[in-house]
Amino acid sequence: MTRPRPLRAAAALLLSAALAGCAGSGTPSNSASGSVADAALTSPAAPSGNAAAQVTIRNFAFAPAALTVSPGQTVTVVNQDSAAHTLTADDKSFDTGPIQPGASATFTAPQSGAHPYICTIHPFMHGTLTVG
Repeated sequence: MTRPRPLRAAAALLLSAALAGCAGSGTPSNSASGSVADAALTSPAAPSGNAAAQVTIRNFAFAPAALTVSPGQTVTVVNQDSAAHTLTADDKSFDTGPIQPGASATFTAPQSGAHPYICTIHPFMHGTLTVG
C-alpha cells in the first residue's frame, strides 16, 4: 500500500479549505495548490459572474497576458514559477500580494475598463485585465 507524502496531503487539505472559502469576498486570498501543473488557462469568450477566470504565472510571464472578465468576477492567479510574484494593478484597484511558488491567490475584478498590471517584484512582467 502506498502512503501519501505528508506535504502532498497537507497541500491537498489546504487547497480544499481554500476553495471552500474563495467565494469572492473582494479580498485577495493566497492558498497552497496541490497540483498546479494541470491548471488550465481560461479566458471566457463571453464573461459572466460565474465563469472561471485564471491567470497563470510561468517562466516570469503572465498567461494569458490579456484577460477579459465581468465586473465583480473572481480571478484566480496561479504561480507555477520558481519565484514569488504579485499581480498588481497599476492603479492599485487589485493586488494579490506575494504569491509563493506552487500557490495561488484570488481577487475580485474592479469596475469596467482596461486595468494594466505588473508584478511588483519583477516589474518587467506585465499584462492587462479588461473588465467589461
